[in-house]
This record gives sequence, structure tokens and C-alpha cells, in this order.
Amino acid sequence: MPKDQKAEFSVTESELVFKGKIWNVVRERFDFKGTELAREFVQHTGAVAILAMDDEGRILLLRQYRHPVREYLWELPAGLLDIEGESRQDAAKRELLEESGYQANSWNELTEFYCTPGGNDELITIFLAKDLVHIGFAEELEGEEADLLVEWVPFSEALQSVLKSEMRNPSAVVGIMALALKQDLK
Repeated sequence: MPKDQKAEFSVTESELVFKGKIWNVVRERFDFKGTELAREFVQHTGAVAILAMDDEGRILLLRQYRHPVREYLWELPAGLLDIEGESRQDAAKRELLEESGYQANSWNELTEFYCTPGGNDELITIFLAKDLVHIGFAEELEGEEADLLVEWVPFSEALQSVLKSEMRNPSAVVGIMALALKQDLK
């Protein structure tokens, strides 16, 4: 069975090319089997996403404007690992509450993936959250999040939207497909 594996190559130089609020651009030179290579990439804090499912088999989706692609995308609640020492699961709990007003009593790691490993080190962990309770929003949302639309969608409809390429947010696509496959394997 194929399995990704860690690889360590000697980094001979690392330069911060751009420092951003959420991510940086880094240029590194490294020895790759006797050849020096240079690569620029986005250095990212990492993120979590939450596939929240209610007792009726519906999933919680958010519609959010994403400026780089100039579209409103249907997404899973998600957010950055930007609090020092916070575990991935605690970050997921925080983000679910912040973006949807829900808390979950059941948490399981569903899958994780690299977004664009050829140019970005962001790792996203997707959690399956169940046994949900609506608490309400703890704080006022800002920026594009102030325009969030929160909807409960039957899982089968969300899966069909993914299969028809009507939903293209990577966390939503990966999470929905992973849950569909795990359900089929049972």
C-alpha cells in the first residue's frame, strides 16, 4: 500500500522573501542527492476544517467570498492553527464555534492533506464533528466572514455537488469524499 514518508535533505540556505500576516514566502537551497536546488514556497501555519454532521445526516456548509478566485465558495467551517500551543482538535472546536455558533460533543479525525505541496507546506486536518449543540456566535465576524451564509445540506446533495465540480473548495471536496468513501467501506 502506498504511504507518504518523511525525507530529510540538508538545507544550506533559507531566506525569508516575504513576511505576511498568515503566511510567508521562503527561498531555500538544499542538497538533493548531490545536486544543489533552490525552491521558493509558501510557509503556512497549517489549518483545520470541520465536517459537522447532524442527526439527520446533513452537513454544515458555509458560503464565503474568496477574493483570489473571485467567487463565493461553499466550504466547511475551517481556520488557521494560529494560537501557540493549541492542538489541532482544540483549534477545530474553536473554529466551529466562531464560524457557525455550534459546539460538538463527538470528534474524530477524518483525514489530512497538503493543499499544494509543490509550492506550499500547508497541512489541513479535517475532523468529523457530531452530536452538535447550537450555542450562538461568541463574537462578531469581520471581513468576508461577516457575510457568511450558514446552511445545513443533506450529505448526498453535497456529495453530488462535489462530483459535478459545483463545489471546489479543497477542504470541502476532500472531507466530503473521505466521508463518502469511509461510509461505503463499512
